[in-house]
Amino acid sequence: MTEPFVRPDVQQFLAYLNALPGPKMHEMDAPSARAVYRAMKDVADPPVGDLAVIRDLTIPGPAGDIPARLFDARETREPGPAMVFFHGGGWVIGDIDTHASYCAEAARVLDMPVVSVDYRLAPEHRWPAAPDDCEAAARWVAESPAALGRTVTGLVLSGDSAGGTLTIVAAIDLRDRPAAVPVIAQLPIYPAADMARDYPSYEQFAEGFLLTRDAMTWFDDAYRADLTHLRGSPMNADLAGLPPAVIITASLDPIRDQGRAYAGALAAAGVPVVYREAVGNVHGFINVRQAIPSSQGDVAGFLAAAKAVIAEAEANRVMAQAAG
Repeated sequence: MTEPFVRPDVQQFLAYLNALPGPKMHEMDAPSARAVYRAMKDVADPPVGDLAVIRDLTIPGPAGDIPARLFDARETREPGPAMVFFHGGGWVIGDIDTHASYCAEAARVLDMPVVSVDYRLAPEHRWPAAPDDCEAAARWVAESPAALGRTVTGLVLSGDSAGGTLTIVAAIDLRDRPAAVPVIAQLPIYPAADMARDYPSYEQFAEGFLLTRDAMTWFDDAYRADLTHLRGSPMNADLAGLPPAVIITASLDPIRDQGRAYAGALAAAGVPVVYREAVGNVHGFINVRQAIPSSQGDVAGFLAAAKAVIAEAEANRVMAQAAG
């Protein structure tokens, strides 16, 4: 097998990362791992930048209040779609702050409100706490509550890695039991879509490419999802009737093949899908755009594709409403 292509800036970052002293993430307890991940963001990620609105929210959830944050490039806006974003981190680490830079970028480029959800984390709150919170948050945004200060006409669900899984699960939940407004698009970023099966990329990139097999085992042991259930491994579900999708993977990612398989399965189920791959890049690239500058191009391409799909989906929603 030929050696995979690795971009020069990716190679530099991986050399730095793999030479760092101290314990690896899977050798820490969850609070310590969260602190390390949070500290990395200022090193690896660009600043949040200017936005008209960055406001903390509180969403009523199934087990208490769910913290969230609204990002919007406009102080006020006409009724329109809103994004609900679920951060990555293996369901164990990550929060609103670790993904604030990306959410602000998405709000600016897509010109729509983005609500980032701080769902409950494992191992303190094991599966299905995370999908329960994400579903509740999406339903709350769909109802255009006064606290949001925006009238929402459709939902765009998105998230990276574990948040990509939660994106797909929430899309299935809201297809099967619709919210106050429809989900018009799903945008999973390098999702763990099919954890019940083995794929070649899992072995090919198990070590040395940021996300490792040992880390994934640590995440899975903490989360303890039922992989026979569609809310644990969403490729177990019937995918017909899901909203149009834009999916991006990284070519050097152990879970790359899961994202590829999900894109193929959606197409086979008749769901419109745009698939992109960040060739020569690693898992987690939306959060390391400062450390891996070429990642900015991957994010820009993904958001450009998303913008086109969202515009088409919103137009279709308006036409269907007028016809009805």
